[in-house]
Parts: sequence; structure tokens; C-alpha cells
Amino acid sequence: MNEPSKRQNSAEQHDAIDVSDFVYAATGARVRRLTMPDGSHWFPAVDVCKELGHTNSRKALADHVPAEHREMLETVTGSYGLGVPAGRGWRRDLHVLSLQGLILLVNACTKPACAPFKQWVAEVVETVQREGSYSLDEAEVQPAGPGAPVAYAMPDQVAEAIVRLEAHNLRLDEELAEGQRTSIALQREMLATQQATLATQQAGLAVQQAMVRALERIADRFDALAVSQAVPRGPLAPVPTTESVLADWRRRLSVTEDVWTVAVIIAPVLVEKGELREPLESIAVRTGLTVRRVNECLRLLRTHACIRSRGGAEDGTPVYVLHHV
Repeated sequence: MNEPSKRQNSAEQHDAIDVSDFVYAATGARVRRLTMPDGSHWFPAVDVCKELGHTNSRKALADHVPAEHREMLETVTGSYGLGVPAGRGWRRDLHVLSLQGLILLVNACTKPACAPFKQWVAEVVETVQREGSYSLDEAEVQPAGPGAPVAYAMPDQVAEAIVRLEAHNLRLDEELAEGQRTSIALQREMLATQQATLATQQAGLAVQQAMVRALERIADRFDALAVSQAVPRGPLAPVPTTESVLADWRRRLSVTEDVWTVAVIIAPVLVEKGELREPLESIAVRTGLTVRRVNECLRLLRTHACIRSRGGAEDGTPVYVLHHV
């Protein structure tokens, strides 16, 4: 075959086999690809080496790919006046392989998955040696329309490799999907368990709250019983007044000026409202004493059975009532 006819045949058969399928049959993966304006293809060396099992891509290129079939990405794109593509990990210093360089690297691979492709390459070489050329068979279905290029059939070895790889990938996808379904089921079981645990904890908390309320009611009843036993209610029981309360307090303890100041403030409230719910700070402002001194005066009144504590309000304010004798 003369040179012009070779070039014509090459142009007619340009991309007769889909390059993506061709590379997939060789590597077992859909590696990234750049196609230049003249139709030449370049592939990231790191992608190819990863799929072929090479852990050291630089050594693999140096051992199996001649320099004319590997280049830096910036050099390849710059020779066509193009810039480096953006995104997907394209870098200026990225090593790329030509299609021939990719085939050389695949032929040096020892992975069983590469065997069908290498056998086809060997067949091509043997056919060229025997017949002087190698040509693809035209596909049974040709593209319609005037000027449409001729479509060629995929070589059997390449097609079978693609079928096996696709079947393998489908099995992996099914296994991955099954694993994901199992994981989702486990997560749902864990969530259901957590929800059941939370419901149990909430039920336990509700029981505890009910017990606390019941104990509070019992304590209130005991307090009411103690008051009824300490202060007889009937026609002989005198109704306390502010004056009678203050007079009683004077008899109970030696009243200092500070204590008397506090007593005059709290006695009317205890008589009228039955209890005192006033912050110490408020009493301190009204009496002109310090909070600490007010607290000491109240403690003295409690010690001498003038008043007694009823716990605290919701905001933390102490609650006091009269201590009837």
C-alpha cells in the first residue's frame, strides 16, 4: 500500500472504533481523555497507571513508554494554541499519554483483565506480518445521510472484553447497591432502637415527675396538718395582727435595730398574705441594709421560731410563713 493510500485509509478509518470503548476494553475503566483539533487523543498517565495497578506512575512511564509518546499537558495543549482545561484535576504539569503510549503501557501490564486486549494487538501484528495490512470489517448498520463516515465493527476480542468488563462492573454495582441497602436497613434499625430508648427514657422521666408532684402534695398535706395542730382553729384561736406578731417577736428574742427594721417590713406581708415571697435584694433596698445583713436577720427570726421557711419559688426567691406556737 503506497503512502497516499495509507493516509486516505487512515482518514477514512479515523475513530472508526469509539475511542472511549477502545480505551475501556484496554484498561477496564473510563479514563479521562483530551482530543486535539487534529483528532489525536491524550490520556492522563495517572488515570491509566491507577487502573493498570502501577503504584509508581513515573517508573511505569519510564520503563514502558518512549518519550515521544508521553508529554506534559501544558506542552500538548500549547502546541495547538490551547489553554489547560479547567477543573477535574487538570494541571499544567500533568503527564499525558498518546493513544500509542497507552497501548504500550497496557501491553506491559500483567493484570489478567488486559489479556484479551493484548491478544488482539498480537493478532493485529500477526495479520499485518502475514497479509501486509489489517483492516476493520464494516458494521452491518451504517450511518445514513450524505457524506456520513463509514462505520466499522468492533473487533471480537475488544467487544468481548467490553462485555466482560461491563458484566463485572454490573456485578460490582449490584454488590455495592446491596451493601448500601444493608447499611440503610441497619441504620433504620439503629434509629428505631434509639427512638424506642428515647421513648422509654421519656416515660421514665414522666413517672419521676409524677412521683415528685405526688411527694410535693404529700409534703403540703403534712405542712397543713402541722399548722393545724400547732395553731388551734376555733373561737378561742386569736386572729394574728401585725401588732400582735411584732409583740410576740419582741418577747421571743432580743430585737436589735436591724432585726426590728426587717421585722417591720415583713410582718404586715406575712399577716395579710400568709407568706413572704420577696427577694432579699428587694428587702435590702427597702430597709437600707445589705443583702447579707438581711439574710442574717431572717436567720435569727427563724432560729427563734418567729418565721419558718417554705422552700423557694420558681424563680429561686425564698418563701417564709409565720411560725405559729
